[in-house]
Amino acid sequence: MKKSERISTFVSRLGKTPDLALDPHYTGYFTCFNEQKYYEAHDVLEHLWLQTKGENHLYFKGLIQIAGAFVHLQKQFQRPTHPKDGRRMRPATRLFKLGMSNLESYLPQYMHLDVEGLCKLCRRLSDEIIDSDYRVNPWNPANAPKVFLMQKTTE
Repeated sequence: MKKSERISTFVSRLGKTPDLALDPHYTGYFTCFNEQKYYEAHDVLEHLWLQTKGENHLYFKGLIQIAGAFVHLQKQFQRPTHPKDGRRMRPATRLFKLGMSNLESYLPQYMHLDVEGLCKLCRRLSDEIIDSDYRVNPWNPANAPKVFLMQKTTE
């Protein structure tokens, strides 16, 4: 089975987000993210990003980079003394920075997401890592952040 077929099958199993007429790969990203499946979140949205041109391209890229940063933090947390996984703090901060840079033009909100809030979270985590001289991982599965899409409001 090709990767794209595998991703489509995976996304179809995630379920639908009510009242949001958004691509299931996009909403699936947040489902995976909130279940601490950061690598899967990356893969699901990458499938959409590779097909996207125009105004959403950098937006999706930024979200993918942020999921990648969380992959690094999660792996470092799970195996802090591992020769490779123990050194994932710097790559995480670089991906946070790249992700925030790509999301900058979508502030404060875009596609039902509080982009500003997500960037504040990433900045806080990155600052904590840098302030600890890359020795303290602020991510923990017990209090891992969740990112939810906002329902569209009628005015």
